[in-house]
Amino acid sequence: MSDKGLYEPVNTLKPVAPDIWIADGPEVRMATPFGNGMPFPTRMTIVRLHDGAVWCHSPIAPDQNLFREIDVLGPVRHLISPNLLHYASIAAWKRRYPNATVWASPGVRERAAAQHIEVAFDTDLADTPPQAWAADLDQLRFRGSRVIEEFVFFHRASATLILADLIENFEREKVTRGMRWLAWLGGVLDPDGKAPLDMRMTFTGRKRLAREGFDRIMAWRPQRVVLAHGRCYERNAEAELRRAFRWVG
Repeated sequence: MSDKGLYEPVNTLKPVAPDIWIADGPEVRMATPFGNGMPFPTRMTIVRLHDGAVWCHSPIAPDQNLFREIDVLGPVRHLISPNLLHYASIAAWKRRYPNATVWASPGVRERAAAQHIEVAFDTDLADTPPQAWAADLDQLRFRGSRVIEEFVFFHRASATLILADLIENFEREKVTRGMRWLAWLGGVLDPDGKAPLDMRMTFTGRKRLAREGFDRIMAWRPQRVVLAHGRCYERNAEAELRRAFRWVG
């Protein structure tokens, strides 16, 4: 697999702000309507909660160096599947951190079963944050899609919004020519990244719900946005969000 699209260095903690980090991982291949897999760069977000516990959003493929770095932060207590596409590596993380709670997003159990991937989820994410991280993170269930719903998180202390697929933002120089064309067609090519076209289409007739979710996100007044795929927004977060979510109306 080519490393063209990777955000080097991979499998190491990169500080975002106090008590929040990202870790870039290897590419994964996602199916496309044309049959050939599209290479996606992967990224997880790690938060150290006020009680010292470590919260992991969309864990990437397991890596021993990354495990060692995370162990220094504190005990891993939460493994988050933010939507039904982000779960494939969670089972390996659960084996490494058996005391961690694995949190399920809507439809992820069925998706994992259909893909013949064994993942044991402990409990479901809800519309409001659980007591375990309510002091550190806000969350909402972004509704409106008939197929995929994503949980969105906001780290209050750093004013960082954490997204999975509601915005994808692939940089031209990090994808092949063919994948660049597919990214453009799907509307996920930097500098105009957004939810991919097929995902946006699942909100047809239900954009009012998406608008309500977007309004709640903007009420948090995020200053930066961390994405699972592609270039993050380290500044001008509110302007980037208004641009990326203009499709909600």
